[in-house]
Amino acid sequence: MAQASDPVGSFAERIGHRFGDRSLLERALTHRSAGRDNNERLEFLGDAVLGLVVADALFRGRAAGVIDDGDEGELSRRRASLVNERTLAEVASELELGDAIKLGPGELKSGGFRRGSILADALEAVVGAVYLDAGLDPARALTLRLLGPRLAALPPAGTLKDPKTRLQERLQRDGIALPAYAVAAVEGADHDQTFRVACRVESLGLMTEGVGKSRRDGEQTAAAAMLARLEQERADG
Repeated sequence: MAQASDPVGSFAERIGHRFGDRSLLERALTHRSAGRDNNERLEFLGDAVLGLVVADALFRGRAAGVIDDGDEGELSRRRASLVNERTLAEVASELELGDAIKLGPGELKSGGFRRGSILADALEAVVGAVYLDAGLDPARALTLRLLGPRLAALPPAGTLKDPKTRLQERLQRDGIALPAYAVAAVEGADHDQTFRVACRVESLGLMTEGVGKSRRDGEQTAAAAMLARLEQERADG
């Protein structure tokens, strides 16, 4: 059993894979801030493996009637609800990946071992490392261990549409012009920025704001706020 002084070995035990080439896992757990031999290339590979495995599981589940039927767009939304920064960061946190990741002094000081983007990227890299170490079947088995419970608990496909899409569809259904989004402010240091985004529906005289770690996230949060505002307007008559 790996000792507490061997965080990489302890992490390997937590994910349940015995590496033939431990250096692959060490590289997967090395952030670019810690040196040139880092996890960026493995992250690229792992992202592709995760996407394939989840897409295959969704396709097979649909064909077998395990999940409700849906078109290509709905299957894509299901995949995106699993293979994204937020979900992967949650899984990485559950695995205590932050205890094993190697960071440069600056990232370590700023708490990079807790940052969602770093954790999610490292988890993708770990899947890529397993793929290189042992092939697709072990990488598939790891992916399904990590994401299987969330895959089984997916809500109906229609509820997985993102807020911007749901807002657009609602406004189009009611014959209302589409919303306009604009960045109201960008705050924080370059490596940890926060975007405040406004969503306006001019014809209704409504404006909401949302905050996120990217412009896209801010737009989604603002759209969700606008949907809630429209529901409140309807309830108020």
